[in-house]
Amino acid sequence: MLTLNEIKSGKNIILDGVPYAVLYHEHSKTGRAGSVLRTRLKNLTTGAVLEKTFQGADKIEEADIAKSKAQFLYKEGKNYAFMDNESYEQFNLPAEVLENAVNYLIEGTEITVLNFNGNPINIEIPVKVKLKVTEAPPGVRGNTVSTGGKLATLETGLKISVPLFVNEGDEVIVNTEKGEYVSRA
Repeated sequence: MLTLNEIKSGKNIILDGVPYAVLYHEHSKTGRAGSVLRTRLKNLTTGAVLEKTFQGADKIEEADIAKSKAQFLYKEGKNYAFMDNESYEQFNLPAEVLENAVNYLIEGTEITVLNFNGNPINIEIPVKVKLKVTEAPPGVRGNTVSTGGKLATLETGLKISVPLFVNEGDEVIVNTEKGEYVSRA
């Protein structure tokens, strides 16, 4: 069991039998009142975010989240199929749970799977991924009134701003946390 002082951003906890990741935490204490912990929690099974306040003596159970490696195989309807790298078992996760990660998944992408009670509930994608540019308007020299960039479409359908020298067919490295261009591959 975790006390209020042990609940920090990045920890996984169980609330009403459901695993949550702590996105934000803030301790406060006023006068004679007991300490209070305000948190923002993300449901690891549905992706929903909620705000929860814990009082001084509350104890929270830590979620036992096991991590394993897997590979993205294909998309089928609204589900994404993955294969565990050790057992070679396949499993599906819905797009609602994966949220923005679907913008960076191409066939063969290595990912980390979050398992709760032996069942896959979500994934973590690498911080940087290599994607191919499928559409990019030609860069016109001298057209740098604004940022000096242009909007390009990647093979997953994601649109990002890239420098003028990036052309259709080029491979680029994208930061998955910010959704921004990093460099050419």
